[in-house]
Amino acid sequence: MRSDNHSSMSEFLLLGLPIRPEQQGVFFALFLGMYLTTVLGNLLIILLIRLDSRLHTPMYFFLSHLAFSDVAFSSVTVPKMLMSMQTQDQSIPYAGCITQMYFFIFFTDLDNFLLTAMAYDRYVAICHPLHYTTILREELCALLVAVSWILSWASALSHTLLLAQLSFCADNTISHFFCDLAALLKLSCSDTSLNELVIFTVGVAVITLPLICILVSYGCIGATILKVPSAKGICKALSTCGSHLSVVSLYYGTIIGLYFFPSSSASCDKGTIASVMYTVVTPLLNPFIYCLRNRDMKRALEKLLHKAMISSQ
Repeated sequence: MRSDNHSSMSEFLLLGLPIRPEQQGVFFALFLGMYLTTVLGNLLIILLIRLDSRLHTPMYFFLSHLAFSDVAFSSVTVPKMLMSMQTQDQSIPYAGCITQMYFFIFFTDLDNFLLTAMAYDRYVAICHPLHYTTILREELCALLVAVSWILSWASALSHTLLLAQLSFCADNTISHFFCDLAALLKLSCSDTSLNELVIFTVGVAVITLPLICILVSYGCIGATILKVPSAKGICKALSTCGSHLSVVSLYYGTIIGLYFFPSSSASCDKGTIASVMYTVVTPLLNPFIYCLRNRDMKRALEKLLHKAMISSQ
C-alpha cells in the first residue's frame, strides 16, 4: 500500500533559501564555513572532554552527547543544502526526503532532552551541592542519556510511519531548504488530522514539557542563589550555569519565535530564514559559548594546545 501512496511522487523539489542567483557563491562559501566550524568545534569539545580527566563529570558527559547531536543535526540538512546551491539540483528522492525528515526530528528532540538533563545537572549542583556526587551517579547519567535517545527515536518514528501512509498530490515543490514535516503535510492529498494530532501531542511531550522542566530547574536555582549572602557566591553559582542558560535561551528562543509567533502567510521566506537560526547558527555557536564562557573548557584547550606545541618542537 505504501508504494501505491507515493508511486506518482518519486521525488520532491526543495526551493532552498530565498537567495538571488548572483549571491549563490557568497552564501555557499558562508554556509560551508559555518558548517565546517560547527563540525570541528563540536568535535573539539568531545575530544577535550575525552582527554582531560577533570572534565569527566556529569555536566561534561551530557555536553559531549549534545556536541555529537549538534554535529549530526547540522549534517542532516546543511550538506544537502550546499550541494543544491552548488549543482542547482533541487530534487531529493522520496526515500531521501523521508529519511532527512526522520533524522531532523530525531536530533531536534534529542537536543531538547539533553538540554533538560543538563538543566537537572545544574539544579543539583546549585541546590544540592553536598549530595551532587551521590545523586548524579554514573548509572543515572547513562540512564538519562539512554532515555533521551529512546524517546527521540520513538518520536521521530511515529511521525515517519504516519507520513508514509499519506498520498501526495501532483505538486512536489517544498518551500524550504530541507524536508520539513509541516511542509510535507501541506503537499498531501490525504486526511492529515491524525498527523496533526500526533504533532501536537508529541510536541507537548518533547518540547513543552522539557522547557517547563528547564524553567522549573532555573526557578529553583534562582531561589537558591538569592539565599546566598555573598556576591562572590552568587557569581560562582551563575558562572556554573551561564553557558547552559545561554544555549537554552538561544535554542528555545529561535524555536518559540518560529513556531509560536509565526510571521504572516505572505512572508514564507521569513520562516525559512528563521529555520536557519536553529539548524545552522545554534549548533555553530554552542562550541563558542561553552569554550569561551567555561573556565574548565578553556583550561583543557590550553593544555591540549600546549601539548601540541611541545610535540611539534
